Amino acid sequence: MNLKNSIGILVLFVCYVSHSQDLNYTSLTIPENLKKNANAVIRSDEVNVVIKSIDEMVITKKRVITVLNGKGKNSVRARVRYDDGIKIRTLQALVFNSFGVQIKKIRKNDFRDVSAVSGGTLYSDSRLKYLDYTPVSYPYTIEFISEIETNNTAFIPRFFPLQNSYVSVESSSYGIEYPEQITLRKKENNLEGVDVTFKESEGLISYQIKNMEAFEPESYSPSFSGVVPNVFFASKQFSLEGVNAEVETWDDFGKWMYKDLIKDAYDLPVSTIEKIKDLVKNEKDDIEKAKKIYQYVQDKTRYISVQVGIGGWKPYSASYVDRLGYGDCKALTNYTMSLLKAVGIESNYTVLYAGDSQMNIDKDFTSIQGNHVCLSIPTANETIWLECTSQKSPFGFIGDFTDDRDVLVITPEGGKIKHTKKYTTEENTQILKGNYSISNEGDITAHVQVSSKGIQYDDKFNIENYDDRDRDMAYKKRWRYINNISFDAIVLENDKDSIQFTETLSFTAKNYTKNAGTRMLFSINALNRNRHVPDRYRKRTLPVKVKRGFVDKDNVTITLPEGYKIESLPKNKTIENKFGSYKTKITVQGDNTLNYKREFIVKDGEYPKEDYTKFRAFYKEVSKMDNAKIALIKK
Repeated sequence: MNLKNSIGILVLFVCYVSHSQDLNYTSLTIPENLKKNANAVIRSDEVNVVIKSIDEMVITKKRVITVLNGKGKNSVRARVRYDDGIKIRTLQALVFNSFGVQIKKIRKNDFRDVSAVSGGTLYSDSRLKYLDYTPVSYPYTIEFISEIETNNTAFIPRFFPLQNSYVSVESSSYGIEYPEQITLRKKENNLEGVDVTFKESEGLISYQIKNMEAFEPESYSPSFSGVVPNVFFASKQFSLEGVNAEVETWDDFGKWMYKDLIKDAYDLPVSTIEKIKDLVKNEKDDIEKAKKIYQYVQDKTRYISVQVGIGGWKPYSASYVDRLGYGDCKALTNYTMSLLKAVGIESNYTVLYAGDSQMNIDKDFTSIQGNHVCLSIPTANETIWLECTSQKSPFGFIGDFTDDRDVLVITPEGGKIKHTKKYTTEENTQILKGNYSISNEGDITAHVQVSSKGIQYDDKFNIENYDDRDRDMAYKKRWRYINNISFDAIVLENDKDSIQFTETLSFTAKNYTKNAGTRMLFSINALNRNRHVPDRYRKRTLPVKVKRGFVDKDNVTITLPEGYKIESLPKNKTIENKFGSYKTKITVQGDNTLNYKREFIVKDGEYPKEDYTKFRAFYKEVSKMDNAKIALIKK
């Protein structure tokens, strides 16, 4: 670049900066370490919460974020939820180009206004205003300012400076102010080793964090919220849609929920009570009665979200569901509980976090938590968990949606933290029995039976509800390492009593083998080949977490083509380590018949980050052995 052009660009830059409200709004001042691995950089994020009384709270936010590329657009988070209990006082956004010059102003009425819930929701009073901005170029900066007023003090925003992967933070601050009649509690998580400033005085708490580099997610690691800094807040005294409460322990919380949200919802019609009593009159065992009632609910109702009432927390009455035949998780759980109560079976409304992340209710911090409810039935030997929104799940099977996590069980006597069922490695089984034959042309014809239990059942049983096209695509994806596969027969059996899903399939495929002159080469493991190798990281930063273990056992008979003999076979293999084991055994049973046995076990557990290389190597070796080849030669 010549001197004349350099001076011109410098003058232009100075002019741009002089018109900027704040030098931080130019992307040119972002430190290099905050750009590393970042799609966006939070320049400043200020959250101020003022609790004026038990039923009045004002939340003000000012967020400045520089979006570096198209992948960072979703990190802008310029949106506000509102409903009958949340009023928007202020809402605006300013857009700046890479030099920090304002190029657009978006006022409150320019924000898109939509329902805040999915199309599966029958009705909700919750709406969302969000910024719908299409950038002309990158990088650009958004300043987003909002202020809301709400009479619900049950949901105090938490301090959560790092909200997305691949987003860095230059500065994030949080302040909360509260009156003397309010008792505020807080719970700090993952603040160790972070540049954080904390201040506390009477009626005021503040935090500030600076210079947080972008978080890169890693496979087989704890959840995002479990490793990034955050602080929870809760008030001992709070209001939820006009219902005041004072709770300090989970026992208190459970009493409040039962008394004010659940107790009055058991209003089944007399006719339904009589019908349910007649349904189970021949059953002597409470569990068998519960099974019939659960099936009755599955046959009669369907899930539709209905998010109104006390902050979306109070279930619709049992009579409502009984009359209309639908409801959300709260309503369907309450309905099932009411039916069980009608025949003298105890069950309890249960609050939890649903989803594959296995997020726990924080047993050490009492506050409104959770995103789902289910039902628990206490028995002498165990607790039975029921997912009341599912029309297909077997009785007592919860799968990976709600397994192995701390939950809050609501009883008339108070709230209790319990742990849902953990599906152990030994329970998550897949037993495969089959045979395949190779033709002289190298085609494969296979017959296989796969029986799955535990989480492996959960992974598969919904296939029976697919249409023919989707089912065919699902199986082609499972055996994607076989080209030109065609399924001749698919027979599915879902045994809900034993909670076992059995798939019986036959398929053919052309050119399974590789032929070269008088030789034929093919992978011995045709029916259950592991191709997964965990991602490689040059510098692993997080612990290794395997959430759910499993056991695969295969027994396959292989018929070789006529006129060929075995030139070489893969060696039998045994691997055993802390992560699991892998074993193969190949037996020659005649001139053209082999038996192939394989066992692959992965244990659930948590391991230090230093073990990741060995964990990855284990999977890599399994993948290699699963692709091991048989070599045949013409006689």
